[in-house]
Amino acid sequence: MANIEEAKKTVAEFLRNTLSVKDVKVIKAAKAGDGWEAEAEVYEESSFIKSIGLSTKVQDRNIYIVRLNSSLEVESYERKGQAGLPE
Repeated sequence: MANIEEAKKTVAEFLRNTLSVKDVKVIKAAKAGDGWEAEAEVYEESSFIKSIGLSTKVQDRNIYIVRLNSSLEVESYERKGQAGLPE
């Protein structure tokens, strides 16, 4: 089975590629059954600012949950919410 560092690296690489973002910070990683579950902090362009048509570099800090199997293949991912805001 893979170690925690390999799991963190896989999660960060997956989110960078999937979300087309530059920086991903894995803030939690733990074994979950035969695989891994991780939470990562990602800064993305503000969807609200974008929806009202403003041109700015405002970014939202979002938290994503990523689940990996024992072979470090991504089984699922979801946005948990914005950091600092109630879910």
